Amino acid sequence: MWIQKEIRLEPKTRGFHLITKELLRELPELRNFRIGMMNVFILHTSASLTINENADSTVRQDFESYFNRAVPEDAPWYAHQDEGSDDLPTHLKSSLLGNSLNIPITEGQPRLGTWQGIYLCEHRNYGGSRRLVVTIQGE
Repeated sequence: MWIQKEIRLEPKTRGFHLITKELLRELPELRNFRIGMMNVFILHTSASLTINENADSTVRQDFESYFNRAVPEDAPWYAHQDEGSDDLPTHLKSSLLGNSLNIPITEGQPRLGTWQGIYLCEHRNYGGSRRLVVTIQGE
């Protein structure tokens, strides 16, 4: 069986946000799968997805601090600045982290580790709502 669904996330502030519960709330069909794979793909070039620590919020704060140092705004060597000083850094950050996740499904649930959660990595100062395409295959 295959299912594909587009999900719109509410706008988030710049930073790293746990969206596991928000995502699963929009996927009641997932409980019909005994085994399978779920692909989550973000339809944007200035935000990304990753899986990491879901319990301690300081991890998400440290991620934001790290990426802001690793990919600074207003670097004099950036040519692409069409939408402001956060424009090119958002594209670099999203390429570093990635635009999709593949997650196993077991007994109607994503097979995440005990301390794992799905993050929306919002790299824009004012990114707006974000769209995800979720494709599930399995039985």
